[in-house]
Amino acid sequence: MGNTISSRRRVINAVMLSLSGLCTLLVIGVLFFILGYLMFHGLKSLNLAFFTKLPKPAGETGGGMANAIVGSGKIILLATCIGVPIGFLAGVFLAEYSGKTFAFLIRYTVDLLNGVPSIVIGIFAYAMVVKPMKHFSALAGGVALGIMMIPIAVRTTEEFLRAVPNPLREGAMALGATKARTIFTIVIPAAISGLTSGMMLNLARVAGETAPLLFTALGNMFWSRGWSQPTATLPVMIYNYAISPDEDLHQQAWAAGFVLLTLVLVINVTARLVINRGPAAARR
Repeated sequence: MGNTISSRRRVINAVMLSLSGLCTLLVIGVLFFILGYLMFHGLKSLNLAFFTKLPKPAGETGGGMANAIVGSGKIILLATCIGVPIGFLAGVFLAEYSGKTFAFLIRYTVDLLNGVPSIVIGIFAYAMVVKPMKHFSALAGGVALGIMMIPIAVRTTEEFLRAVPNPLREGAMALGATKARTIFTIVIPAAISGLTSGMMLNLARVAGETAPLLFTALGNMFWSRGWSQPTATLPVMIYNYAISPDEDLHQQAWAAGFVLLTLVLVINVTARLVINRGPAAARR
């Protein structure tokens, strides 16, 4: 009887282990298939001109997406300056100051905001920024993506601060430090690797958003100076080029997709390295 049960457990264990390995391979295979597909189609158009030249007029071949690369950088920078400080300070408040009932209401609201479709955020930014300004702009795009960054920044900050051991707080306060001084000189530095990686993942999450930018930044075939003009971005350029009948523009879209996906992957890998090095550095 005992041998039968043991054999059955070994069979079940082998089956489940095989299924887990197969699913893992499928997940990794999908990622590498997408990367390979984008590389196959996009590398043909990746050259120096792609990163340094403006798009060519319709009907002409060549050109690049330098304005879209710079525009994406500007909008993501502005979104980070808007969303990260607000989300970070709200997360600090939830982790260190809030009571149970109020904290529950804030977390519930943040989770609802995190679940709002990006196109709805785009419509909101259009109504709040574009309509009063009477034109599309990089500022409106930054506001839309910044709103999307807030809920993730809040929850990331709260979770990593709560993971800091309480004896660190108690030791600092026992030495006479105020609660605020303890938080900003002891607790936050102890969680800095997790906070940094969380913000980087947040950045990667909004880098490929298209719908909010269609309602806010719109796009531009030329350089956009300042923050108050329509601005080209990689996701919107990919969308516009993909629906174009011009085959050369299709190749440019594949190249831009490959660049965008590579950027997101680099940010994700860097964030994981920061997380993994954090505890090791703390132990040393």
